[in-house]
Amino acid sequence: MKKMIVLLLSSLLLLSSCAPKFEKDEQVVQETDNKKQKAIIPKYNISNEYYRTILPFQPGEARGLVVENLHTRLDMDEFELGMMRIAQETFPPKEYLFQEGQYLDKETIKSWLMRKMTKEQLKEHKMTESENVGLNPILSDNGTNEEKNKKSPLYLAHIMEHDYLIKTGDDKVELAGVVIGLAMNSVHYYETEEGYPREVRIPKDEIEREGKKIAAEVVSRMRKIDGLGEVPIIVALFEQQPKASIIPGHFFAAGYVDKGSDSIQEWEEINEEYYLFPSDEAQKNHRDDLAKFLNFKSDIEEFFPNYTGVVGRAFYRDDQLQQLTIQITMQFYGKGEVIGFTQYVTGLMMEKFPDYVPISIYISSMGGPESIIIRNPEDDEPFVHIYQ
Repeated sequence: MKKMIVLLLSSLLLLSSCAPKFEKDEQVVQETDNKKQKAIIPKYNISNEYYRTILPFQPGEARGLVVENLHTRLDMDEFELGMMRIAQETFPPKEYLFQEGQYLDKETIKSWLMRKMTKEQLKEHKMTESENVGLNPILSDNGTNEEKNKKSPLYLAHIMEHDYLIKTGDDKVELAGVVIGLAMNSVHYYETEEGYPREVRIPKDEIEREGKKIAAEVVSRMRKIDGLGEVPIIVALFEQQPKASIIPGHFFAAGYVDKGSDSIQEWEEINEEYYLFPSDEAQKNHRDDLAKFLNFKSDIEEFFPNYTGVVGRAFYRDDQLQQLTIQITMQFYGKGEVIGFTQYVTGLMMEKFPDYVPISIYISSMGGPESIIIRNPEDDEPFVHIYQ
């Protein structure tokens, strides 16, 4: 295993250009379940675009459930980070603190993710009507598995809660708002009676319609939970990608619930999308950006005879490129090759791509990571690290 000289987290490096401020941590009092406990607000902040987390760290009540319900690591990361991006418009990081969800526990979320049941199905599973709280549609007892699953796919894959706290004037912190993420399936997977795997794609308009209907019910239920009766709530709808996808899903809508209200006042469309470079979709919708990437890829393949694989993941918001991540896999025969190749790629990056787009390039071989190149728009020079 390679020794890593510096700790690098790609999701943080893109936003880590702000100089950290070292000040004394602030002590406050947090009330939970009518109990008061001392807590600490760290003064050190990686970036103004990240929330500080109150200490001691309180794990979410449904911690780890996301791993069971979302298909890929990419979807898991984008789901959580995207919720924080959406929260920033209402709960600015300079004023609010982040805490993992403390109100929706694992059993509650699991029960909400189930299918609604008929009276006969409840009796079969020895459940009561009060336990019949599934937000996914009933699966009929009539017809083949294919007929039943095509008619009633599983729409809702996961529910995640984020809490946002604010410091009051008397050195206390209190809950100021909640963001709920609803991960919706774009593909429903099932099996035939013989055990053969099958899948059905869910149209985008159907995902949106069912997502908004589920969101309304989630808000209504949350208002009945002690501590959530008055705070503002944001419900964000996420479309997760199929199991084999190598790009993450995206958020497509956010609903806003005012303080004390039990209904969503308005829905805001979110125009975000990830594209694979190269791909037919990128060629169709972002031809100019793809052309820059293909020129970059062609130059690498022309001057280095060893096999190289170059793929990109581009993040767009409102049809504007926000971030480009490039993975390069190559066979190296010595550290000198790694150094020379990294230098060459760094120069190509500076030449081929506009300086206003954050770019991350990860270079690896069969043996693992070899080097990393990070360029932020506000940086005069890129950050380059070669693993030892």
